[in-house]
Order: sequence, then structure tokens, then C-alpha cells
Amino acid sequence: MPGDIDKIKSLINNMKPSERKIAEYIINNTEKISDLSIVELAKESNTSEASIVRFCKTMGYKGYQDMKIKISVDFTYKAKSIQGFVNADDSVEMIISKISKNNMQSIEKTMNILDKNDVERAAEALINARKINFYGVGASAIVAQDAMQKFTRINEFCTAYNDIHLQLASASNLTNGDVAVGISYSGRTSDTVDVLKIAKNAGATTICITKFGNSPITEVSDIKLFIYSTEAIFRSAAMASRIVQMNVIDILFSIVACRKYDKIIKYLENTSEAVSSHKYIR
Repeated sequence: MPGDIDKIKSLINNMKPSERKIAEYIINNTEKISDLSIVELAKESNTSEASIVRFCKTMGYKGYQDMKIKISVDFTYKAKSIQGFVNADDSVEMIISKISKNNMQSIEKTMNILDKNDVERAAEALINARKINFYGVGASAIVAQDAMQKFTRINEFCTAYNDIHLQLASASNLTNGDVAVGISYSGRTSDTVDVLKIAKNAGATTICITKFGNSPITEVSDIKLFIYSTEAIFRSAAMASRIVQMNVIDILFSIVACRKYDKIIKYLENTSEAVSSHKYIR
């Protein structure tokens, strides 16, 4: 199953020293793991067999053999796939292929780590919300705006302010029955974390859309929706992460719209009619 190596990378900073040694060895020597016994891995990583057993348990594996198999499968998958790294001398055809495959791969991997129970909880909170506020900065602000546009069309009371002062003010005025959705790929964007913390203290249900693993934003979120993306390509452009964040928003919107279909269909018709007058007719 793809994603095991990435999962280890995402959790490494929160591991105990002995577990971190094992994680670092696996990350740097992934191709060797399938051939190593537990005794050999303990020797190579300068740890103990007991530490490896604890590491496997921490990572959710049934045992050492289960870990070896899944990491080996993940390594093989990565070796065969195009990671999407764009070079300055790449042709247009190559860039089209790399970017497209990288985005598709990010969505596929997000499907593997997105917990359906957490998605259900998030959707239920949105369905019952009195008010919904979406928060994000930079590329994540674009995702927040997209979410507001979608939910506004079904007459949900929601906001997605770009100005941080407005974000802080709106979060402080939330209350029990309201929902605040914080969008941050890194999970460490201080503005978004601070706003979500204020919303949580005000009594709102807090939801985050962020990369897999523990981070400041997960600490202030009641419901955590994890995503995956490869952001090695022009990282500041935040391309793949924006795609998967929007995909999660689309999933949540679709669930809410389906569950409230009888109530919201008239709003979809109304908004469709309202914007149709602003389209050219051939």
C-alpha cells in the first residue's frame, strides 16, 4: 500500500530517540529493508530488537514482517512511478505529464489516508452548523474561497475572509453550533492555527484539512482530515496540496448537498438562474 514511507517521514519528529534512529535508517535505506532480519536491522540502526518491536507497534504494523512487506511494496511503487520533479529543460509534453501525474498521485494517496469516519463527522458538523467559517492564507485562502462559493450556492451561512483581522474577529464571535474549518497543508501556518484556536475557545467545532501527522493545527482541531501531496516541485507554488485540499472540500460539499438535497435543490436552481444572466448566449 502506497504511503508507508511517507507516513514514517511525517511522524519522525514526534518519535522517541530509539524509534527515530530506526525511522531514519528505513528512510535512508529503504531498498535494503526487505533483506534484513530484525536482528540485522537492530544492528544497522544501532538500536535493539525491542525498540524495533515498539516502532512497529507505534506505526500500526502487526509485526516486523508486516512492516517489511508494506515498506517494500511502497518502495517498489515509488520506484515505478513518476514523482513529478520538473527540470528547467523539460519539454512541454514532459511538464504536462509530470504535473498531471503528480496531482493524480496526490489524490490517490489522500484516498488512502483520509479516514471515512472523520469525513462523516466533519460532514455531519457542517450539515448541522448554524454558521461555517473557512480559514486559510496564501494558496489555502484560495481553497477557502472556493469552499465559501460552493456552500453559499446552497444557502449555507459561511465566510472566507482573506484579511487576518477579519478572520480573528469572525472566529471570536463564533459559538456552540458553529463550525470553523482551518486549511493549512503544513499545519504550521501561525495565522490559521491562531484563528482556529480562538474559534475552538469560543465554542465552535473545529475542523482542519492538513497533511498527515501531528502539527500545531491538529492540536486545536476537533476533527482532522489528513491529505497527502508531493510538494517538491516549486514548493512555494503549493500546487498538488491545493488540488487535494479542493478535492476534500468537494467531497464534504457533495455529502452535505446529498444529505440535504430536498432542502437545497431550490437554492441551486435559484443561484444557477441568477448567474445565468451574466453569461453570453450564442
